[in-house]
Amino acid sequence: MNHSHETPKTISGLLSALRCLCLLCIMLGLALPTLAAEIQVTPEQDLQLVLESAKAGDTIQLQPGRYLGNFIVNKGITLSGADGYTSIIDAQGKGNALLLQSSNVTIERLKIVNWGDDLTAQNAGIYSDQTANQLIIRENRLNGDGFGIWLQKGKEIKVHHNRIQGNPALRSADRGNGIQLSIVQNVEVSDNEVSQTRDGIYIISSQHNTIKNNTMHDLRYGIHYMYSHSNRVLDNLAYDTRAGYALMSSRHLTVSGNESRDSQDYGFLMNFITYSEISHNRIYRVWTKPENKVLGREGKGLFVYNSAYNSINHNLIDTAEIGIHLTAGSEHTKVFGNSFINNPVQVKYVANRQAEWSLEGAGNFWSNYLGWDLDNDGYGDRPFEPNDGIDKLIWQYPEAKMLLDSPAVLILRWIQTQFPVLKPVGVKDSFPLMQAPSLGARQAVINEAE
Repeated sequence: MNHSHETPKTISGLLSALRCLCLLCIMLGLALPTLAAEIQVTPEQDLQLVLESAKAGDTIQLQPGRYLGNFIVNKGITLSGADGYTSIIDAQGKGNALLLQSSNVTIERLKIVNWGDDLTAQNAGIYSDQTANQLIIRENRLNGDGFGIWLQKGKEIKVHHNRIQGNPALRSADRGNGIQLSIVQNVEVSDNEVSQTRDGIYIISSQHNTIKNNTMHDLRYGIHYMYSHSNRVLDNLAYDTRAGYALMSSRHLTVSGNESRDSQDYGFLMNFITYSEISHNRIYRVWTKPENKVLGREGKGLFVYNSAYNSINHNLIDTAEIGIHLTAGSEHTKVFGNSFINNPVQVKYVANRQAEWSLEGAGNFWSNYLGWDLDNDGYGDRPFEPNDGIDKLIWQYPEAKMLLDSPAVLILRWIQTQFPVLKPVGVKDSFPLMQAPSLGARQAVINEAE
């Protein structure tokens, strides 16, 4: 049989099949992702050159040693340090140590030191002021003069398990904040420790963020909110501050499970806060130091200024010079289920209308309530009214404190009890609790905010 006429057809078919196979391989090659590389770097190498030559998805592993300079990360990479925080980024006293200019960046296990102190230029250990999303900043140690971590205009960011320390040799006003969040959304800041900066965590113009389980101490304010809404502040600890939590010009905040200890001026400061839930928090020992005492400066467990439509419930305020101070139009506020213990002045209420501090037949616990519970229903048989006309007179004329124990003042107070029509408007708790309520069972509050 003669096969000479089939050979060209066979060759042509093979070539056609080969072309199809090559085309398929090319197509598959384009569809497959480039494999990420792990790049080992030593201090003798040019780290910036390595960062620029890396590809998205690469991991740059820094070996132990000191890396001098100001480094720019402009690709979605992981920059990781060696164990024991022995990989040190040293900015040599100027600018930002790490400038992030890309999304999908992870910075982990680095020690970052000695960045600039120019607060106007926003010098920071880790700085991102562009739209960079999906950032992860975890398990780093930062020590410097300016801002610790500055994040701006990003979304879906996680800041976990970092330790940030400022410079105590500088005045508080000359230090940057530990973690600064500006115009960000869906950021989770958790399990960090911040000390000796100006404010621990500062949040401005940001929404839908969670600040959880952080420890902040030796600061002006532990957590400081400005112009933000729909945020959660959960289970944080602040101590040795001027104010544990400064909440200002914000709305729809859920502030629950936090603790403030040993503040000088405020456990919680609320200034123009609306539609927020302040619950299940613990405040201990808010006392202005003797050397800082001036007329009218007293430690306040809760200070509520020009804030309305909030719920303040199931908080513990223990040993503050003033338990709670409401003033400047702070109306339509629900106050119930709280425990006011060992505060020399339980309430300072400056307003022109009567306020009922109970909800659905349950009020607050007052350690200085002297009433009885003859029917054993758990509530005092007579209302608790913490202030009278003498208190308001003292607020207006603090110098008159020296007359508090005089016979004339005692007679005036007795007259007010016998002739209630002479008593000015103030706080009334119609159902004072005979025992301090538990601060547990707060999950419903958190679920509602999610």
